[in-house]
Amino acid sequence: MKPQSRTPFYLKWVPSGRTVAIAAPFLFLLVFFMIPFFVVMQISVADSRLGIPPYTDLLEWSDGVVALKFNFNHYVNVLTDELYFDAYVGSLKVATITTVICLLIGYPAAYFIARSKAETRNLLMMAVMLPFWTSYLVRVYAWIGILKDQGLLNNLLLWLHVIDEPLRLFHTNTAVYIGMVYSYLPYLILPLYAHLVRMDYTLLEAAHDLGARPWKAFVTITIPMSMRGIIAGSLLVFIPSVGEYVIPEILGGADTLMVGRLMWDDFFNNMDWPIASSATGIMVVLLLFPIALFQHMQSKSIEEQ
Repeated sequence: MKPQSRTPFYLKWVPSGRTVAIAAPFLFLLVFFMIPFFVVMQISVADSRLGIPPYTDLLEWSDGVVALKFNFNHYVNVLTDELYFDAYVGSLKVATITTVICLLIGYPAAYFIARSKAETRNLLMMAVMLPFWTSYLVRVYAWIGILKDQGLLNNLLLWLHVIDEPLRLFHTNTAVYIGMVYSYLPYLILPLYAHLVRMDYTLLEAAHDLGARPWKAFVTITIPMSMRGIIAGSLLVFIPSVGEYVIPEILGGADTLMVGRLMWDDFFNNMDWPIASSATGIMVVLLLFPIALFQHMQSKSIEEQ
């Protein structure tokens, strides 16, 4: 009988390739997400003060006694403050409308790219990803020259005699929606394309042979089979849109109230870090609901398969 080979003891503690591959993203999330998030949560339950840093320590040592102090009044203030309530509602509204517009534009675009020939498909995908080669901030600033009263768009419409006077677009909610849709549209097209390009189009041919109209086959076959891509792309647009700061600050006006702008003011103008951290924690909790919903629907879809 052949003796069984034993792994040397000094190799038992060497991680496998799978462990290293899984540990790398977890380590990245731990260092760049979880640890900063816990620091923010620590600041949110501290007291405000004038100084550097502008918050007190949670642990205090006095006369040989260690005291642990948590102040949850900041969360109460944020939840009862009408300004923050309006900012949360405004952020959710802007994010929802942006996601819907991106879906209405991105789904036909992703479907057209997926149904194109291979060589044309690569060129179209390159066009979708081309904006990522330019700085995000530069692309947003470019919209100022397009949307301002004497900008490129108004001059073109005046030259075509479509309008008699310049449209008021810059520093409005319309400009914010244009900038948001432009910036986040690729995030919806890419996951949708990844699902649509792998779809079995013989099912559509079978539906056509059975007498189904094109719109009927699209509703009953194409949309359900691409639902995971729709949800994934919508979340990739919705989640960063809720906390967006740059686009509302540059393109929006005084009426554009979003929670990202309030948190910036509290962090850097008012130096009230505990309040801003509390608002951040509440926003993260709000965003956990769509993420949990996506995970639930994805698990349910896998089980049905």
